[in-house]
Amino acid sequence: MFYMIYAEDAANSLEKRLQARPAHLARLEQLKTEGRLLMAGPLPAVDSDNPGAAGFTGSLVVAEFPSLADAEAWAAADPYWAAGVYVKATVKPYKKVLP
Repeated sequence: MFYMIYAEDAANSLEKRLQARPAHLARLEQLKTEGRLLMAGPLPAVDSDNPGAAGFTGSLVVAEFPSLADAEAWAAADPYWAAGVYVKATVKPYKKVLP
């Protein structure tokens, strides 16, 4: 089943995000390689594809996991936690309908 992982960033965490980004992306690439990643991306703090110094307010990942517990465990191991980027995460089942 798919699960939605919505993680919220700490205020002023752009530099920490940039430093931990390679490790964060490596985990997403692994999901992609396994055919389990539906979509993933950051949430810009301003209405722009490139928010610059405004940074981001969080991230959204929708991926396939065997269970909610597995999705929660995967989310909890994200390098952005250890780097102090994330302050909160919500993990919920997701049902793809369209397209």
